[in-house]
Amino acid sequence: MTDCGCEKAKAELEEYLHNELCKEDAADIQEHLANCADCSTEHLVGRTLTDVVQRACKESAPEDLRDHVLMRLREAQSAH
Repeated sequence: MTDCGCEKAKAELEEYLHNELCKEDAADIQEHLANCADCSTEHLVGRTLTDVVQRACKESAPEDLRDHVLMRLREAQSAH
């Protein structure tokens, strides 16, 4: 493996975070992150943001909000 450099690591960080890279590219990014504080910090921010969004998507909306949104959708549909 060789260090892929900051440009490639940053360009492919999103795919790396979502395990969408082939093994070789992922290994190159992982090696770079282990040796580059700047890219490692960006990875931490991306990982944190991804985790927060995933947790938020698992939560259910309050029942009154759900009812209100459905009512507005029906109103919009009936207007057309």
